[in-house]
Amino acid sequence: MKSKKKKEKKIAKKLLHKYRLVILNEDTFEERLSFKLTRLNVFVLLAISTILLITATTFLIAFTPLKEYIPGYSSTALKKKATILNHKTDSLVKVIAVNERYFTSIKKVLHGELSSIDFNRDSIIEAAKLDVSEIDLAPIKADSLLRQKVDKEDKYNLFESATSKASFVLFPPVNGTITENYNAKEKHYAVDIVVAKNTPIKATADGIVIFAEWTTKTGFVIIVEHSHGLISVYKHNASLNKEQGDLVKAGEVIAMSGNTGELTTGPHLHFELWSDGYPINPTNFIDFE
Repeated sequence: MKSKKKKEKKIAKKLLHKYRLVILNEDTFEERLSFKLTRLNVFVLLAISTILLITATTFLIAFTPLKEYIPGYSSTALKKKATILNHKTDSLVKVIAVNERYFTSIKKVLHGELSSIDFNRDSIIEAAKLDVSEIDLAPIKADSLLRQKVDKEDKYNLFESATSKASFVLFPPVNGTITENYNAKEKHYAVDIVVAKNTPIKATADGIVIFAEWTTKTGFVIIVEHSHGLISVYKHNASLNKEQGDLVKAGEVIAMSGNTGELTTGPHLHFELWSDGYPINPTNFIDFE
């Protein structure tokens, strides 16, 4: 017990024993500075210095741009760019998915791979109406006269100033005799109308051309997308007057009838009507006589 106390006193004496730190001029041995120190003071000073150094380093790394130079840390600007790119990538993925579904639907329209579904005439006409905020809906008597004139017109578009009442009415692309009717059971999602060669084919409603190319089986084909998912298809044409991306008005000439493609037996128009990816019977909405 006594030896233990002696050791403790000895350690305490060593820690508190005073030393003098003297700084001399090497050439003249002149005393420049001197400090009275103990071992305890040195240990305390080193501990405080270490704590201050760690605190200062932590502050510099956490709250200043210096951390960007340390391996493993990314800059704020880089993080911001990465976040923006992530949002853009997510948006592009959604757009690509929508486009893929859209193109798949167009392919099914071209190949007739979908089953038939019954549609109500009034619902189709209602869906094809234009936005009331974009056009004057006031009815005028000239509308009915203009519609009759367009039905008899053989050549060019007459709809330069028609109102919305005429815009959502489906006009016949041609007038003629139907040789083969719509038959969903036999996957004939169209009507075939016999017409003379090079008869003008007109758009059944306002829209944009989404396909205008030559195909082996159906010759020159043009597809027009209308409002609210309505699509019209015109096949076996002799020539096309419009290109993909062109805007067309109801009654505007878009092609000339013909006898092109492998699946044809004479000059006629193969006309299809689709709503939201499903085929519908055109004779329910259009009078071709």
